[in-house]
Amino acid sequence: MQHPYIVGITGGSASGKTTFLRRLLAAFPKEEICLISQDNYYHPRETQTVDSNGVTNFDLPSSIDSAAYAADVLQISKGLEVRRPEYTFNNPGAAPKELVFTPAPIVVVEGIFVFYFEEVAKLLDLKVYIDAEEHVKVLRRIVRDRDERGYDLEDVLYRYTHHVAPTYEKYIKPFKQDADIIIPNNRHFDKGLDVLVSFLKTKVSASAQSA
Repeated sequence: MQHPYIVGITGGSASGKTTFLRRLLAAFPKEEICLISQDNYYHPRETQTVDSNGVTNFDLPSSIDSAAYAADVLQISKGLEVRRPEYTFNNPGAAPKELVFTPAPIVVVEGIFVFYFEEVAKLLDLKVYIDAEEHVKVLRRIVRDRDERGYDLEDVLYRYTHHVAPTYEKYIKPFKQDADIIIPNNRHFDKGLDVLVSFLKTKVSASAQSA
């Protein structure tokens, strides 16, 4: 097959990337699109940075094995299959299943640091930034971390103030200017999603015609 068209999608924590990605993937047959998420490239929990109050900080670039992430993106860009153990964020004692990433005409590379990691960013054909106002992201983070990770409100707000917000200002927001497409997502992203889907479908068609 031809080299896939690689789309990088980033944005601040709780900007709505997960929901956007779910809708994006649903717009294509599974053989036409592949998602490689940064979330499966965390270093082991016991090696993560701990702040001055003894709280583990997962919101630093150093928390991610960027070399492995870049190597896998490079491999799939060459049309090669990638295998990776799933990162069990919510249950570190669980036996991880093996994830298999199969080359497709469209490859989506997602994560908060995909523009920051130079070795990943240079492999991207299109850069998409999901944008949301601060108060919207805080509310989404509270709901997500309470429901999915079992954190109480005090814990969520501590992590947001001391980990998430500083990381956004230093490692994510400065790279917004590098985006080819910025999609606002304070309430919904329907128009932005439609534009991106239409564009990517032209890439799939072009790939099929040249196969």
